Amino acid sequence: MTLKLERIYTKPADLSGYRILVDRLWPRGISKVNAHLDSWEKAMGPTTELRKWFNHDPEKFPEFQTRYRAEIQANPALPDFLTLLSDQLATQDVILLFGAKDETHNQAVVLKDYLLTALAGRVPAERLQD
Repeated sequence: MTLKLERIYTKPADLSGYRILVDRLWPRGISKVNAHLDSWEKAMGPTTELRKWFNHDPEKFPEFQTRYRAEIQANPALPDFLTLLSDQLATQDVILLFGAKDETHNQAVVLKDYLLTALAGRVPAERLQD
C-alpha cells in the first residue's frame, strides 16, 4: 500500500484508500458527505500563525518547510497519527487530502515528506511510494 497526496477538489476522487484531510481548516465548498473522509486530522495542519505567515507564497516555501517540519516534530498528536498511518498502510493506500490550489507548494507536500522518513522504520519502504 502507498502513501499518496490528493487535492480534495480533484474529480474523480480516489476513493480506494483511507482518506485523511490534513488541513486545519475545512475546505470551502466541500460538503462533509461528499468529502468521503475516513478521518480529519486537523491537528496535523500548520498552526494558524504559520499558515497566515506563509499565505501560499512560493517564495516563502523553503522557510515554511523548515518551520512546519519543526511544528510537526513538536506536535503532541504526531505519535497517534503515525500509529494510524502505519496501521492503515498495512492493508490499504492512505491518501492525504489538502485544499491548496498550488499542488507543489503546500503543507501536505511537507507533511508527506516528513512522514516518509518517520514511517521508514514502521512500514516497508515499498508501501510508502506513489
